[in-house]
Amino acid sequence: MDFSGRTAIVTGAGRGLGLSYARALASRGAQVVISDCGSDGTGLGMDESVAHEAVRVLRASGARAVADTSDLSTEAGCRGLVQCAVAAFGGLDILIHNAGWVGYQALEELDAEFLQRMLGINLHAPIWLAKHAWPFLRQSTAPRLLLTTSDRALYAEYAQPGLLAYCAGKMAQVGIMNALSQEGAEHGIRVNAVSPVAKTRMWGVSDEPLELKPDWVTPGVMFLVSEGCQDSGYILRASNGQFSAWRPQEAPGVDYPRDLKRVRAATPEQFAQRWTQIRLPFTGA
Repeated sequence: MDFSGRTAIVTGAGRGLGLSYARALASRGAQVVISDCGSDGTGLGMDESVAHEAVRVLRASGARAVADTSDLSTEAGCRGLVQCAVAAFGGLDILIHNAGWVGYQALEELDAEFLQRMLGINLHAPIWLAKHAWPFLRQSTAPRLLLTTSDRALYAEYAQPGLLAYCAGKMAQVGIMNALSQEGAEHGIRVNAVSPVAKTRMWGVSDEPLELKPDWVTPGVMFLVSEGCQDSGYILRASNGQFSAWRPQEAPGVDYPRDLKRVRAATPEQFAQRWTQIRLPFTGA
């Protein structure tokens, strides 16, 4: 898989999964913008050395890479990141929004600053990044946009107390993916999402893990942002070198919104009688 001549932005690329993605892209010829403000595990603070050290490591291996430490919770920061890529390499082909953080706050204790900070990186950032990247992605011959969701948000059995704000942001990226996969179709912009599981500093892990390694997620990500991927609107689950991809998709024969090809019920009592039928996976007309 060759990325020669391609320019990629990877957010949250100073460490962990983002650095693994950036390193893999660079090793296959891509020009990479390392976006990382160096915040701590709660999304606070700033350490510009994180991005610059990642760039130093990539350049030592012969890669073309630059650092950007813009605050992605603002439209100005997202615009600045895209402008950095274009100024350094003349265009943009790949945008991977990996940046994020995990924070716990129970519903009854939830405060506006915490929620805003969580939605800043998970809701506002992908929208502003897409807005300012779009004109350049439309000029690319193989434009790709990859967002990041989480099993904690996608599956009720993996949800945890205190992760309400986190789950809201991660599910928002699924909606953004769906919308942009339609908007990008006529321009050949493929938009997908990854739901990765890896032991990084978000898990409190600083050493190389024996399992759930970030590098074991990367092969799937590389495919989704490659010229070979022609699908859009898929969620890739990636963990321990294992992968599955799916997307919410309408059943055959549906005439939306008038005929859902589902179980009929005319009264609350009838609905109650048929609830077992209704709540089972749809298997036919």
